Amino acid sequence: MTISKAIFAAVAAALFSVSMSAAAADEVLETRLGALLGQERQALSVVPDSRMAFLTRLPSTQDRGVQTQSGVIYDPNFLLAQPNADGGAQWECLAEALYFEARGETVRGMFAVGEVILNRVDSGDYPDSACAVINQGTGRRYACQFTYTCDGRAEVISEPGAWARVGKVARLLIDGTPRLLTAGATHYHTKAVSPSWAKRFPRTATIGSHYFYRQPTRTASN
Repeated sequence: MTISKAIFAAVAAALFSVSMSAAAADEVLETRLGALLGQERQALSVVPDSRMAFLTRLPSTQDRGVQTQSGVIYDPNFLLAQPNADGGAQWECLAEALYFEARGETVRGMFAVGEVILNRVDSGDYPDSACAVINQGTGRRYACQFTYTCDGRAEVISEPGAWARVGKVARLLIDGTPRLLTAGATHYHTKAVSPSWAKRFPRTATIGSHYFYRQPTRTASN
């Protein structure tokens, strides 16, 4: 055998070996992928159809902008899917305020009222905790900031379902859900009243039965 024939034979043998190795590797990969997909199908088979439909459906048209920005869908199904919430004093204060101020609102409306409270916490013009913001002025005539804290009635939680819902909203807000609904509002009132400050503050949103406003920025000349 000449040298050229020997080289050709060696190259051919090498190519055949590589081809066989690639085929074997493909077969192993296909087997492993099949096993993984089988496990995935088995896991998905135990998920209830209603839960799978909820996880894979698109949000409503009006909510898709919020969904892409915050991961939160402001509707009852989203809230229902959240675990029961609890927490410390700040969570309890916020949940209580939402219960007495907004439990009859839509989910969006409850989040909006919660935003106002936490926007105040972040502002240098108000106390630096949810409990302090909510109870600011309580006990002084015409000084309370949230009506339920000075209406003379005991704060009794009589609707467990509503309490569970506002508790979840409070938990999500305290855990850092982006506040996208009220454009930094620090005030709100129901459509049934017209406080004097509403004429001076820019309105930022109208959600449910509430108008929302942002307190003007103070300057040295104010």
